Amino acid sequence: MDGPRNASPAVVVAGHICLDIIPLLHEPPDLRPGALVGVGPSALSPGGPVGNVGFALHRLGVPVRLIGKIGDDEFGRALVGVLRGRDPRLADGMTVVPGETTSYSVVINPPGIDRTFLHCPGANSTFGAADVSLDRLGGARILHFGYPPAMRRLYSDGGLELRSLLEAVRGRGLVTSLDMCEPDPHGPAGRVDWGAWLTRALPAVDVFAPSFDELCVMLGVGARGAPDLGRLRALAERALSMGPALVALKLGDQGLYIRTSREPAALGRLCGPLELDDAAWRDREVLAPCFRASHVAGTTGSGDCTIAGLLAALLRREHPVAAATAATAVGACSVEAPDASSGVRPWPEVAARLAAGWPRLPLAPGLDPATASWEQDAHGTRFAGPAGAVR
Repeated sequence: MDGPRNASPAVVVAGHICLDIIPLLHEPPDLRPGALVGVGPSALSPGGPVGNVGFALHRLGVPVRLIGKIGDDEFGRALVGVLRGRDPRLADGMTVVPGETTSYSVVINPPGIDRTFLHCPGANSTFGAADVSLDRLGGARILHFGYPPAMRRLYSDGGLELRSLLEAVRGRGLVTSLDMCEPDPHGPAGRVDWGAWLTRALPAVDVFAPSFDELCVMLGVGARGAPDLGRLRALAERALSMGPALVALKLGDQGLYIRTSREPAALGRLCGPLELDDAAWRDREVLAPCFRASHVAGTTGSGDCTIAGLLAALLRREHPVAAATAATAVGACSVEAPDASSGVRPWPEVAARLAAGWPRLPLAPGLDPATASWEQDAHGTRFAGPAGAVR
C-alpha cells in the first residue's frame, strides 16, 4: 500500500476519472481493416486527472482525496477495485450512479511513439458542481480539477458552473488548480468557444496547467508544433490576464514552462494559503527541461504526473525554480512504467535521484534561452525574473 495513512487530505483531486486499459505493445500496431494485432497482457489503471494526479500525489507521500463519478457496471467495479488495491480510502469519493456508464480509455501506447486514446466519457458527461461536496474539502489546501473539455455538463454552459464551484472552494480557503485536455474537434466540445469559456472560468483559478498544444487550440492562435519562448510567453501572458497567479504549460518531451503573475491580488490568493514567499513567486519565468528516463515504458499520464510534482512542491513551499525541477522529475519517473503513476516514487527517492546529478534531455533550439537575462541552476533549470530572482 502506497502513501500516507490516517491523514487528512492536503489535496483534493476532482473531475474526470476513467479506467485505462493499456495493452502491452512491442511495436506500432498494424490497424488496417481485418488485421489481427498481437499484444501482450493489459494493465488496468485509473486514468484521467483524478486517477493520474491523485495516484502520483499518493505515491509521492501527499495525503489526497479523490472525487469522481462512475457507473454501476463492470468497469466501475474494476475501477473501484484498483483504487482500493492502492488504499481503501481512495475509493471513498467515487459517486456510483445506477445506469450510468463508467468512463474508459483504450490506450494505444507503442514504444517510441506518442500514445493514442480510444475514449468513452461515460459518467463524466453528467458531472457537475453538486458532485463536489464542500464538506469533503476539510483539511485540504488545494483543489485540483481536471479535464472539463471531456465533461459535457461543465463545458456546455460556457464555464459558469465550474467557476461557481471554484469560487465556493476558494471561499473555504483552498487554492484552486485547473488542468485541461484537448477538446474533441469532431464532437460538441469542438464547437465550444474556448477562449470565451476560459475568460469566464479562469478568474476563479489560481494554478492553470494546460499543455502548450491544448492552449493553442483553445485560444485559436494558429498551428501547434514546436513551441518557442516567444509563443510560450505570449500564451502564458494571455492566460495570466484572465486571472490565475501561475500558468504551467506542459511541453511534452521539452519539459515544463512556468510563468507567474505580477499582480498582488492574484499572487496573494496563491501564496497566502500555501505560505509561499510572494517575492520569490512574483513575475517569474522558468523553463525546466525533461530529465532523461532510464527507459520509456509509456508516456500515458506523464503530463498529469508533472503537475502532481508541481502541486507537491507548492505544498513543500518550494521556490519557482525548485518547483519546476521537481515537477519534471516526477514526470520523468512516470514514463518508466506503462501506466501513468506506478513509476512515481516517494519524494525522498526522487530527491535523491536529483541530488545524484540526474541528466536532462537537450532543449530544442527555439526553446533554449541564450540571453544574459536567463540564468541556470545546478540541475539545469533555466529561469528569469526581476533582480534578485530566487534560485
